[in-house]
Amino acid sequence: MDLEKLQTQSRFLVRQRVRMMVNQYEVRAEAPDGSEGEMVAFAQQKRLAFKEQVTLYSDDSKSRPILGFKARSVIDVGATYDVTDPGGPTIGNFRKDFAKSLLSSTWHLEQPGLGVATGSERNKTVAIVRRVWEFIPFANNIPFAWPYHFDFYAGEQLVFSVEKKFGLRDRYVVDIKDPRLDRRLVLAQAVALDALQSR
Repeated sequence: MDLEKLQTQSRFLVRQRVRMMVNQYEVRAEAPDGSEGEMVAFAQQKRLAFKEQVTLYSDDSKSRPILGFKARSVIDVGATYDVTDPGGPTIGNFRKDFAKSLLSSTWHLEQPGLGVATGSERNKTVAIVRRVWEFIPFANNIPFAWPYHFDFYAGEQLVFSVEKKFGLRDRYVVDIKDPRLDRRLVLAQAVALDALQSR
């Protein structure tokens, strides 16, 4: 899908593939009937990488990278991640707010010319339950994905949301409300919500 057509899309579906040594994600435009439509990106993240970096490709052949994001520093719980296209120019950036994320995960996304949008978990009770779950012995060995929702606001305006669906595998619905948002930046943030959530 070319960039012009990508920018017309307002809803995307993200699904994680289960693999041993890498995290992989399929990003698809939503079809008119609500099902998964055309693949717009395929993301891969190496686990235990020295410096966090994720590349998004046009499809799962991984022959054409379309964007990527990379941490500016090696060890930093509040690291900023720059999102770039294959030619190198920066599309924008995002970072996790470590202090606020102790109780409810919070991220800040910045697109040049649009300022900063801040996203946090909509349901604070679910946020706390998820944290308690992590301390239960053997809980992390159970293939279960807690649902959660992130709403990103620029001031008082909701600009996009990411909803994690209830189930055994990680699946997300990304809804974009502000047509000015670069879809590539939003998709990078959506993948990061899963890939970097425990960072």
